[in-house]
Amino acid sequence: MSSFFFRSLYQQGFARVATCTVPVTLADPLRNVAKVLEVVSKCEEEGVILCIFQELVLTGYSLEDLFHQESLLNAVKLALKNLAAATEKYRSLVVVGAPLVYRDALYNCAVIVHRGRILGIVPKTYLPGYREFYEPRYFASGETIRGKNLYFGGENVPFGVDLLFEAHDIPGFCLGVELCEDIWVPVPPSAIMAMAGATVLANLSASNSTIGKAETRSMLCCSHSARCIAAYLYAAAGEGESSTDLAWDGQTAIFENGQLLAQSDPFPTGSQALIADIDITLLRQERLRRGVFNACAKKERVEENQTWRRIGVNIDPCQEDLGLRRPLSRFPFMATRRDRLEAECSEAFLIQVSALKQRLVTCGARSMVIGVSGGIDSTLALLVAVRTADVLGWSRQAVLGYTMPGFGTTETTKINATALMEELGVSANVLDICSTAEVMLREMRHPFALGKAVYDITFENVQAGLRTDFLFRLANYHNGIVIGTGDLSELALGWCTYGVGDQMSHYSVNAGLPKTFIQSLVRWCSAGDYFTQPVRERLKNVLQTEISPELLPVGENGSQRTEDIIGPYALHDFTLYYVLRYGFSPTRIAFMAEQAWHDVHKGEWCYGFPLHERRAYTLAEIRHWLKIFLQRFFTNSQFKRSALPNAPKVMSAGSLSPRGDWRVPSDSQARLWLEDLENHVPQC
Repeated sequence: MSSFFFRSLYQQGFARVATCTVPVTLADPLRNVAKVLEVVSKCEEEGVILCIFQELVLTGYSLEDLFHQESLLNAVKLALKNLAAATEKYRSLVVVGAPLVYRDALYNCAVIVHRGRILGIVPKTYLPGYREFYEPRYFASGETIRGKNLYFGGENVPFGVDLLFEAHDIPGFCLGVELCEDIWVPVPPSAIMAMAGATVLANLSASNSTIGKAETRSMLCCSHSARCIAAYLYAAAGEGESSTDLAWDGQTAIFENGQLLAQSDPFPTGSQALIADIDITLLRQERLRRGVFNACAKKERVEENQTWRRIGVNIDPCQEDLGLRRPLSRFPFMATRRDRLEAECSEAFLIQVSALKQRLVTCGARSMVIGVSGGIDSTLALLVAVRTADVLGWSRQAVLGYTMPGFGTTETTKINATALMEELGVSANVLDICSTAEVMLREMRHPFALGKAVYDITFENVQAGLRTDFLFRLANYHNGIVIGTGDLSELALGWCTYGVGDQMSHYSVNAGLPKTFIQSLVRWCSAGDYFTQPVRERLKNVLQTEISPELLPVGENGSQRTEDIIGPYALHDFTLYYVLRYGFSPTRIAFMAEQAWHDVHKGEWCYGFPLHERRAYTLAEIRHWLKIFLQRFFTNSQFKRSALPNAPKVMSAGSLSPRGDWRVPSDSQARLWLEDLENHVPQC
């Protein structure tokens, strides 16, 4: 794939759509069509391939008995012919609302137009006849209409509630259409359409405005998109509708799998087009992974009970670099907004504490043994242990903290570790492992024991193994359990010492949390009221400490820097999320990473993320570190994850537990993923 196509959102499995509203002129279909075409033309320039408009946009919704006037209905036919002819030059599927006669009844319809043709007509199923609405007075329900055609403009046009519209050249794009009240019933028609394969659901609505209704409507559409694992596009009537008894807010919104992608302000002036890029690949992967979706379709016998007519179209979407118009977080494991992020941190901390409490109660331990390095991971594990002791009513002295300086330990981390333990009131201990490590290295006849500056993997792992060995024996001695400190990101990259190192513990409280979220969680602890002011200040010092294993002696350039060796955790966590949650390809992840990280000034940063740590990454950098991730994740590290100690799952995105979310062979290889990266992701 060339660089040009790599940056095409359509090549990467997205689709640009628009929900639109125009000020209607009541009972003037030709003028309303002209307004519709103005909006479609502007959307075409933006690369949009689907434009939906409000219910009965060609006439206005609030015409009441005028709907039965012959002059109006004839004008609708002419307007639709003009609309169809005018769309010859546009890529977009255009969906408009219009009243149409079929046999001896009038129907409130959605008309789907593309490239000069009317592809199909979907009548409204559920007609409101309560309070301010009297649709049964004018319209008939299309509930039973299937397999029919409406003769229009010299050809038979598919007509019924059994229509789906599939794009042959956009894999997975399948459109189902319903109208207004259809979404308000217990089983909306779109739910059946989704089970029949529709990934994009459109609602052409009128929906008058009353206090609180917009919020209810949004909640309804959002939750429906989650249940259907689909995109849901909503367009409401606005300006121009009669205000005899009602007001109309003209609000539009786009939802995707339970997330709001975009929403317009209510009561707009003039024509509006709300544009967003929906992720078709995400929806397909989510349905694939959530087997109950297909099971529900089989149980309801969707394909057996209802024959669906699938209207195929070729969209020929724009393949230029259009950017990406959708919320795309740099840190997908966590929320961006302050209130939501703080709520997530609180919940994660409570999950950790609750899980550890349960393990302590059931195993009968009387103490917790934890290695405290002064780094971010062991700090969080220590905070969890302390809070768990408080909840259990234990003395904090039952938390046995050990900082174990080695050959690469810096004064900064040693001070952080000892001061934090003392300020928390736990049993604070210093256990220098250097002399014991020297004995082991000497017995092994390692060059370091002979005075040579050989700092190889053996030199590092002797220290890591001794620390863990001490902790386990101390736990035996004090009737306790070893609390693991390693995190999800380290497990993904295999950045841990197997068996006798930081990969092993009796219970691992951090194993369900990625490094970037742990940083936010410690930042939250430093601002909350769980701990005293001195502790909160100490946490701020820990947050400023460079991430390092501190296993090599400090050199001219300072101590080891983990991210210089394996790459930035921010990028790795971005990749990990989409590998775990959706199984995206490296090509797609690289595309999304460039969109999220290419400009430090674009997009939102997570609340509290330090200004001095904000940076951008080029595609070349993203590609380089993505290759490192793929090599480490798919080839070198699974055997460590296969022996993962018990640990609570915290993030809905998934964990790496071999007993839960991630079950793969330890001898797998990364060839397919590396070839995808090499063949499809450009160097710059």
